[in-house]
Amino acid sequence: MSKSAYEIDTHHDQVERYVVVAWVDNEAGVLARVAGLFSGRGYNIESLAVAQVDDERKISRITIATNGTKAVMSQIQAQVLKLVPVHKVNTYPINDDTIFRELALVKFISEGDELKKAEQLCIDNKFEFLDKTSKSFIVQVLGLRKEVDEFIKKIKALGQISVSRTGALAMKKGPETVKDNKGKVL
Repeated sequence: MSKSAYEIDTHHDQVERYVVVAWVDNEAGVLARVAGLFSGRGYNIESLAVAQVDDERKISRITIATNGTKAVMSQIQAQVLKLVPVHKVNTYPINDDTIFRELALVKFISEGDELKKAEQLCIDNKFEFLDKTSKSFIVQVLGLRKEVDEFIKKIKALGQISVSRTGALAMKKGPETVKDNKGKVL
């Protein structure tokens, strides 16, 4: 029986959370190939965000949150880079050198005191209201994953919610950029 990447001997390396970013051609099937690479090798994708970031060159940025050892992350990076429409791949460990954020839209549904308490919770956290009715509101929550998780847990205790999340987004701090093979910033 084959082993998952998570069953590799991890006595020397600790399993940590990473964000893998791949700059790819924006064309049909690329996302499926990248996601297929992960699932085919037993790597779990915690979250995935994709958007075109360069209209002129038609390049999209795929951001994947996953867990693994440093060795597993190096293996993932090398395997993703082998895919033909991939220009660059970077792996970001969760540390102070990288900015991480997640966006969530949270719809809260209730009435009376619970609605008022939930609104106050959002005001206290300085979250932006995008829609309000007499029985509901939608708020934009931006923060670290654990901050978004904590907010959702608190507001869920007050009433019914519906949540839409982006998953992790990451960017290295400072003036350093990622460039393609021609020296253009990705």
